[in-house]
Amino acid sequence: MSNALTAAQIRFLRGQAHGIKAMLQVGGKGITDALVAEIDAALEHHELIKVKVGAADRDERDAMIATLVERTRAALVQRIGHVAVLYRQSTDRRQIVLPRA
Repeated sequence: MSNALTAAQIRFLRGQAHGIKAMLQVGGKGITDALVAEIDAALEHHELIKVKVGAADRDERDAMIATLVERTRAALVQRIGHVAVLYRQSTDRRQIVLPRA
């Protein structure tokens, strides 16, 4: 699956993500291989997760989120403040059925 989402799919995923809490947090060490592995595992299990990015500068937060999206091959659904919503379809246990493109 491509990580390009349509506007309708993004709207649907934002609604699904509304009730969930941030699962992982990017701390002072930044983006490590262990953090990327944890996010990969969380995306495989849940498909839709929230990640809290603890950088003080907005540009630094945007860069960290972009790096996470690239390294995990996920789609960025939404970013509000320090929290990013990521989606990636699971290969084994698909739970979320997206609206058609």
